[in-house]
Amino acid sequence: MGKVYRDYEPDQLLLLPPSLRDWLPEGHLAFFISDTVDQLDISATQNQYEEELRGYPPYHPRMMLKILVYSYCVGVRSSRKIARRVEEDVAFRFLSGGNMPKFRSIAEFRQRHLKTFKKLFLQVLLMCRENGLVKLGHVALDGTKVKANASKHKAMSYGRMKTEEERLAREIDEMVREAAKIDETEDRRLGPDKRGDELPEELAHRETRLKKIREAKEALEKRAKVEAEAKREHTDDDEPPKDAGRSRATR
Repeated sequence: MGKVYRDYEPDQLLLLPPSLRDWLPEGHLAFFISDTVDQLDISATQNQYEEELRGYPPYHPRMMLKILVYSYCVGVRSSRKIARRVEEDVAFRFLSGGNMPKFRSIAEFRQRHLKTFKKLFLQVLLMCRENGLVKLGHVALDGTKVKANASKHKAMSYGRMKTEEERLAREIDEMVREAAKIDETEDRRLGPDKRGDELPEELAHRETRLKKIREAKEALEKRAKVEAEAKREHTDDDEPPKDAGRSRATR
């Protein structure tokens, strides 16, 4: 009897609609950021869309804020990489609610709402620090490295609070500048509409992809056969004649 493996059916349909929330462990950073952003007043951002009645409906500003804040906190600055993570990473997919904004939409949202975005981002960091967090992803919320104790944060002097707030604002400025610089560099290298990880057209669709894979497999097998025959002929040429030893012995 052959080895028994666990069931593996990549194309199996789910019997019930999945909940992305159930795919993340309790206490995941994405939950905290999502709940925090939900408490923000984002009317200044939403108001910019109220009179835009033509064209496709925009992505919800709160969703875009969540994926941008989370991305920058976990060290992902490139809009192209953010778009890729939204497709592949459960935490990003949860924050996007199943939406898949293109990298150009992400970059344009940040640029369009840059001033408001930085203010809202700062609010998120300050709310997290107020809850006793000293770190949010890769972002240090307390430059003095105080232990995560809410009472110590409550006792922080007004002067030090302002100093820390200014430091966080500068850090956000640096994150946004870095993100813009990365996007500009990737635009020049890849073009304004390419993400950089796209498959060629004939490999992007399953029918033509399987055909190309079969052709590649046949080509590799044919090449291996030719190489094996060449190796065998080369070995035969290097071997001395079978009667060479016998003829020398009779001399």
